[in-house]
Amino acid sequence: MLGFEKPPQFPDFSDCNGSARERVYDWKATIHEGGPPRGWSEIMPSFAEALTPEQIRKVVQYLRGLCTDPAWPPGELNLPRALVTEKAFPEDEWVLTTAGKTKGTGEVSSELIYEKRFGARNQLEFAAPFNFLQRDNGNWIGGIGDLVLGYKRDVFHSARSGSIFSFQGEVSIPTGNRMRDIGSGLTTFETFAAFGQRLSQLSFLQIQAGAELPANTEKAPQAVFWRTALGKTFAQNHGFGRIWTPMVEVLADRDLETGAKTNWDILPQMQVSLSKRQHILANAGVRRPVNNIAGRTTEVMFYVLWDFFDGGLREGW
Repeated sequence: MLGFEKPPQFPDFSDCNGSARERVYDWKATIHEGGPPRGWSEIMPSFAEALTPEQIRKVVQYLRGLCTDPAWPPGELNLPRALVTEKAFPEDEWVLTTAGKTKGTGEVSSELIYEKRFGARNQLEFAAPFNFLQRDNGNWIGGIGDLVLGYKRDVFHSARSGSIFSFQGEVSIPTGNRMRDIGSGLTTFETFAAFGQRLSQLSFLQIQAGAELPANTEKAPQAVFWRTALGKTFAQNHGFGRIWTPMVEVLADRDLETGAKTNWDILPQMQVSLSKRQHILANAGVRRPVNNIAGRTTEVMFYVLWDFFDGGLREGW
């Protein structure tokens, strides 16, 4: 009888924290392709010749049933992350975002985001922006902006309907230098709701709506915003390989003061998985103003995302 030594990442399928967040798609791909093509252990062979697609489906169905706590949202509700629209699923991620103006005085805005899930439904978030601005004399200045702390709570999810709904609250701390235009100079609270909906054929819809509430409305007005993202995921290698997700976001925001107008933007983009394990992804897009273009310019946007729960930066390639 042959045996093997369990690798460090050998899964406990009854542990909801590890199994519930994974997608059926990923489990089917690992069973079909084996461990190495998906960035996992070599001891996992391919069962493409041994099991039919229907048998693989039944194996995955059984394994998913070993997590019996319905409080954990299934991985199918972990929809692709858009460039601006926040998703409802609680995550373990590092995300580095960057946006740069294409016209006018140079400006590059970046943000390093850390998201840590705890429990079945909760997530803490910490964001550190850092910005670089070009002055009229051509010189550049830069620095840390206003730090952000946030808490997200999944309040409803349904695997049957493919829906998830969450609330999040944030506070922006005035750590940036307002005199150098790197920071607002006041504490700002933000609250929003996020909704995700799976559609047919790996398509999806995500909606986020909320309000920005500065502590001193004499220095900055309150504002509301609405964002939506619509996309579809495609996978290479007959559905088991690298994933590509084209998306388009429609973004709107409006200051809550007399005479203010609603700003509308459109943001087409493409997300792609970089690692075999698909825990490191990149996304790039172009945000274009649709109306009220005076003082607003097109931006090129980009992010790199690392889902650290699924492995280290050097793993899964």
